[in-house]
Amino acid sequence: MSTADEHSVVPATALVPVPPEEQGTAAPSDDEARWRDAFRRATSSSWAVSIGAVILAVLAGSVMIAVTDPEVQKAAGYFFSRPSDMISAIGQAVGGAYAALFRGAVYDYRADDFATGIRPFMQSLTYATPLILAGLGVALGFRAGLFNIGGQGQMLASAAAAGWVGFAFDLPAGIHLLVAVVAGAVAGALWAGIAGALKAYTGAHEVIVTIMLNYVAFYLLSYLLATPGLLQAPGSANPKTPPMKDTALYPKLFGDKYALHAGFLVALGAVVVIWWLLSRSRMGFTFRMVGENPYAARVAGVDVRRKTVEAMLASGALIGLAGGTQVLGLITTGFGSDIDAGIGFDAITVALLGGSQPVGVLGAGILFGGFKAGGSTMQASQGIPIEIVLVVQSLIVLFIAAPPLVRAIFRLPQPGTRPTKAAKSAKDSKPAPSEKKGADA
Repeated sequence: MSTADEHSVVPATALVPVPPEEQGTAAPSDDEARWRDAFRRATSSSWAVSIGAVILAVLAGSVMIAVTDPEVQKAAGYFFSRPSDMISAIGQAVGGAYAALFRGAVYDYRADDFATGIRPFMQSLTYATPLILAGLGVALGFRAGLFNIGGQGQMLASAAAAGWVGFAFDLPAGIHLLVAVVAGAVAGALWAGIAGALKAYTGAHEVIVTIMLNYVAFYLLSYLLATPGLLQAPGSANPKTPPMKDTALYPKLFGDKYALHAGFLVALGAVVVIWWLLSRSRMGFTFRMVGENPYAARVAGVDVRRKTVEAMLASGALIGLAGGTQVLGLITTGFGSDIDAGIGFDAITVALLGGSQPVGVLGAGILFGGFKAGGSTMQASQGIPIEIVLVVQSLIVLFIAAPPLVRAIFRLPQPGTRPTKAAKSAKDSKPAPSEKKGADA
């Protein structure tokens, strides 16, 4: 044997047989593995579950629309003789319903000009404004480990305070609006702070306390509206306030042709502030620490009681801003005890759908504002019951509350799962530092 043959070394990997299923296949590139791993992370996140919940709820709503449509019911009577008639009727019913929802929520393509066609979207943003603010308040409570279900009571308290300042005081323009907005935020914060203090110092559960405070706020506002000299309009027997003064109203952003007012800018600003608070500030970090594990936070030196009260105060202040937009933006002829309009409870759905993230709450609020704006158009033009929209919203909550079901239907990976086989094989194909050093030697 020659000297070259004596010193030649056969790599160990050459002696290992290659499995038949891997023969002829090359390891994926690093870029491909990274893209696949990024896709896995995206589909395993809570955002994917939220999108899947919306899709499933819309599909369930389509079934209800088809079942309740008279033409579909008529075509079902002779389905076996002419099945195409029933399929066509289902398509027309579902397609017509969601087309009407689109026209009433996003863009009316039947309008003569763009300015008129975009009016539904402006209306959707107007409806979304209090939903975004109240959803941020509920989401902030969630991140701090608190289930603030008292949005209704906090909105009623803030509406009473902001409305009273709005019609009872004579202040210069700008200052009047600012004082009214601050009064509403403070009232909402104080009303939520009651539940926070009871939670922190007595151990009372915030869900029970906030629900009870909803009833207290409702009947207290009803009393104030029915008592002359308090909130009731002078000379009126109706439980309603006087109209807000012009100096206390949110200005319209695009003129009187659209209902969108400056309260939407307040909502956008609140999204930015809450994002910074939760992601970049020390206070937000302690909120999240208490929400994740209050016992560990206490060991780390965090005053859990104080942070619980602070979180409820901040949550109530955001919901108070939502109540202020109701009386200082939408209402110009006074308001009654129905000013909440279910927003306090819809905010819980918005926070859940948005994953308790500020940007997610913004998108969820606009979506639900579109449902509210387009639901009336769908009912008027297609005869679809408005309750179907409410059912769709409820189904969204149901599916969000069952992430395993959504993941199973759409085959979404579980969060925290291992990297894909392609990414793992690409990682394993790289030589170890010791092997590389030996090869160079």
